[in-house]
Order: sequence, then structure tokens, then C-alpha cells
Amino acid sequence: MATDIDLHLGRRLRRRRRLLGLTQQQLAVQVGIRFQQIQKYECGANRISAARLWQLAQVLETPVSYFYDGVAEALETKGGLPTAQEVFSRKETLDLIQAYYQLEERPRRRLLDLAKSLHDSKDVAA
Repeated sequence: MATDIDLHLGRRLRRRRRLLGLTQQQLAVQVGIRFQQIQKYECGANRISAARLWQLAQVLETPVSYFYDGVAEALETKGGLPTAQEVFSRKETLDLIQAYYQLEERPRRRLLDLAKSLHDSKDVAA
């Protein structure tokens, strides 16, 4: 059973890996494990040992403390809205931002207005 800290470490691992543009397979090869193990770490199914966390930090060129950044806040907001850090670590968020900025200014404004109106209509329906 994954703990909240395991989930947090997995999210941070996924975020850093994606920021560096690495696949799970590429990271696994550099650490000397199978990519399925990286998958299990990222979803919190398997705990990351201290030695493995050190290896991952070395390969990902980040201090070990990176993985624990925001853990207190994550534990406090458990069950609440996702944090900005969680939102921006999602692939769909990055895809949406890229697609948004590929639009010209006028369609971007219209899309933003649409999104705001959808949020406003949700409040009215509730």
C-alpha cells in the first residue's frame, strides 16, 4: 500500500524525468533497473530505497532533497485540490499549454474566455 510520501516521491521523480526529456526506459538503463520499476516508483506502488533515491538524484542531476520539496504541503492538502506543482507535472497540462501558445492571440483570448465561462456556468449549476 502506497503512503502519501511514496506518492509524493513518485510524482517528483516523474516530474524531474519529464523535465529532462527522459523516457522511463532511458532512466532505467542509466540506473541499471527495468523500466517497470521506474513505473512502480512513479505511481507509488514500490518504495524508493535511500540508495536508489541517491542514484536517481545523480542521474537526474538534482539533490536528493528535490524529491522531498513540498512534501509537508502535499500531506496537508491530501484530499483537497491538487497543488500547482501537481497540476504542472501532468502531461496533459504541458500539452495544453503548448497547444495554447501555438495559437494566434485572438483564438487564445477566445479559448481563455470559453474556459472562464465554463467555470462560471459550473458555479451557477451547483
